Order: sequence, then C-alpha cells, then structure tokens
Amino acid sequence: MTMTKSFILGSAAGLIAMSGAGAADLPLKAKAVEYVKVCSLYGSGFFYVPGTDTCIKLGGYLRSDLTIHGGTHHNPYWNGAGGAGGRDANGFNWRSRMAVTIDTRTATEYGVVRTFGQGDWQWSTGDVPGGGAFALEHAFVQFAGFTFGKSASAYSTPWNGGPGNNTSYLIGGNDTSTGVNNVQYTFDFGNGLSASLGVDEPIAYDRTVLGNLGAFGSPTPAVLGTVGNGYGGQDVPDFVGRIRLDQAWGLVQLSGAAHQLNAAYYGANELTGHPDNEWGFAVQGALELRNLPTGPGDRLRLDATYADGATRYVIATSGTSPSFAMFDSGSGVAYQGVGFGFTSDGLYGVGSNIEKTRAWGLRGAYTHNWNRYWQTDLFGSYSSVNYNETASTMYCAGYRARVAGAYGCDPDFNIYQVGLRTGWTPVKNLTLSAEVMYAFLDQSFDGAAVMSPGGVKPTAVYSFGDQGTTSVNFRIQRNF
Repeated sequence: MTMTKSFILGSAAGLIAMSGAGAADLPLKAKAVEYVKVCSLYGSGFFYVPGTDTCIKLGGYLRSDLTIHGGTHHNPYWNGAGGAGGRDANGFNWRSRMAVTIDTRTATEYGVVRTFGQGDWQWSTGDVPGGGAFALEHAFVQFAGFTFGKSASAYSTPWNGGPGNNTSYLIGGNDTSTGVNNVQYTFDFGNGLSASLGVDEPIAYDRTVLGNLGAFGSPTPAVLGTVGNGYGGQDVPDFVGRIRLDQAWGLVQLSGAAHQLNAAYYGANELTGHPDNEWGFAVQGALELRNLPTGPGDRLRLDATYADGATRYVIATSGTSPSFAMFDSGSGVAYQGVGFGFTSDGLYGVGSNIEKTRAWGLRGAYTHNWNRYWQTDLFGSYSSVNYNETASTMYCAGYRARVAGAYGCDPDFNIYQVGLRTGWTPVKNLTLSAEVMYAFLDQSFDGAAVMSPGGVKPTAVYSFGDQGTTSVNFRIQRNF
C-alpha cells in the first residue's frame, strides 16, 4: 500500500512538473487583430484605416480605346499628319490606361479634411515597347472650405468637356477635367446653393497663343496660318469664380474668369521693347436638367461661353488647344484643297498694342437610357473665333508676305462638331461603348494660291475651302 501510494504521488508530481514546463514554453497571448471596419460617413466604399479615425476609399478604372481616323483620345484628324491625310498618318490609334484613385476623409473640429489623388498609367500607339506614360490628374487637399493643389477649376462645370461623350476633344467651352494647380474657396449657402472663388495657374489650361507677327523680323503667319507664340512668363494667375444651384431637378451655374495677356518682346531681345499687358475675360452659363420625361435618368447638359482675350475658355480640350489645318482633293486646277484656322488669345506686331481675339462657343449633350443596360448620348458643339479689323489687317499683311496670289484673306473661322455615343453595361461598372463624331471647319479664306505646306505636301496650287473629318471610337471600361 505504501509503495502504491508513493508511486501515485510521484507520478502526480511528475505530471505537475511536466505541465509547468509546457506552460512556460507556450507563447504569450497574441493581441487582438484590428479588423478593417466599414466607414459609412462618406458613402459606399470607404473603410477606416486601422488604428486611426481616417476613412479611405480606393478606386479607379481600366480602359482600352481604339480610335479609327483619329488620335488616342478620340481627337479628330483636324491638324498635323492626320489632317494632311498622307500615308504617314495612322489609320487607327490604340490606348490602354489604368487609373488609380485614393480618397481620404477625416472628421475634425474644423470640418472634414479630405485628400484626393488620381494617377494614370497608359500605353498608346507610338510609345516604345515596354514604355508608356504616367500622368498625375488630381492631387489636392480640402479643408474648411478651401481646396489646395491640382483639381478642376472653380470656373468649370461638373462635366467639364464631357457632357456625354468619350472624346476628350469636344471643344466649345472650358475643360479642366485633368486638373490645374489652383487655390479655391467654396461657401455653401445650403439647399444646393454655393459660391466659389479661386486662382488658377494660367500656363497649361488658360492660355492658347499670343501671336507675335513681327518676331525676329520673319514674315508671319506661316503657310498654314499659324503664328509664333509671343507670350511672356506668367505674372499673375487667372482669377475665377462661380455661383451654382444644384438640386434634384438639375443644375444652374454662372462662371467668370479674368486672364492676363503678358507679351514677351517685339523681337529677339529686350532692346526691341514690348507691348503693354492687356486683360481678357470669359463668362459661362451652364444648365443641366435631370430625370427628363423621356425616361428615368435621362438628362440634358448645356454650357455657353463668351471670351475676349481668353480663347482657351472656348477652344479647350483635356490637353492643349488646337489650331486647325485639313486637306482634301481640291477642285479645278488645284492640286488639293486646304482649310485652316489659327487659335489665339490675341495678336501683336512690331510697335503695336495687343489686339485681343474674341471667341464664343456652345456645347451640350442629351442622354437617353433605353433600359438599365443601354444608353445613348447625342452631343455637339459650335465654336467661333473672330479677329477685329486691326488684327485681321496685320495678320493678312503677314500672310500675303509669305504666300503670293489672288485670294481673299480672313482669319475668322468656326468649328462644328456632332456625335453619337451608345454604351452597353452588361454588368455593373463594366461598359462597352461606340462613338462616331463629325467635325467641320468653316474657314473664311477663298480663292487659290501656290504654297509649300511642308511635310509630305509638295509645292503646288491649293484652293482654300471648308473641311470636314469623321472619326470612330470604341471603348471598354471597368470601374472599380
């Protein structure tokens, strides 16, 4: 009995010792995992950054574009190699793009602090193998009513240059959809009424060309009507503002902008002197009507702009403002026909003042939803560029010094655009669309002249006349 008892007690002691040793070898208890939590304060897609009170939303899209008889952003063949129509122009251009957006929000005693950024990576026809391009579209901070950084101008409408189209080249109004460096303040009066004031960096998105007709003593304009850029450095920003009423039925907006025309010099250096600075301006009215009687989600968007010395507010794209030069088969004894239009904010010659260019435009789109899968947009624009009598006289004197012949010279021109886009959304956030667009240049030269346009175009007789071009775009886009 004693032996049995000793065995049992010894075994128990051994088990206790083994248990103690095993417990000592166990790891310390892990801290609780901080799971990602949904943030419902700012809409769907936001979640809390673990360990903080900041909400973040990641998004973007993947897109592939194929454009026939146009550029990679569905820009019409209205200038360059495409406008010339030679065998060196691409019959089609392709672009693949990935855009990534990062949106953060933090509630503070001063209101919500927001940061937003968008970067685009793309590879397009003409890029080197393994290459491509990166573009920073937006990068801004919003705090206490202020916006600092690269964002759409306070002047712009919510749709910018896209009332209902794929193309980034629907001109006729302002477009800062890819962002411009600015500071702006927005005051919210409530019930959808707000007012914004801002200053924009002018070089990229508020200037076209300030034509210097006497630069370096060369007779200008060039054969295809363009004039050398005589803008100087930027002295002051563009001052912009808007008032907007945005409610369930639609939107009404009035915008204004002041733009400085700051010339460099008459000639090659500062001893040649320069004209005094001038101020230009632009005004815009915009209207959107939603949920039209034609169907659920149907809408109409319109904007109209007048500019004096600020043509970029009318002839605007997501890139640079184009001038125009297109060729066709011509008529009579002419080798080919040509039409061109020079886009400028103003002109000046040696010893002259700056003569501001006037422009106005109308742009819009009607959107109809056939059902939840199919949508069609009918869009169009009209743009007009006009030179006063003094500017026209200087321009034509320079052109006749370059191109001899019996023809009528008038630099005024108009551009018409009309297009149709149809999209199919088989599943949420995936859309396949096709778009066709026609652009027509109504130029004001007449007659014919012997000229040397350069490039693939020989020296020959060319007749002046209006020109048109048609382009088609196919797109697939997946938003996430």
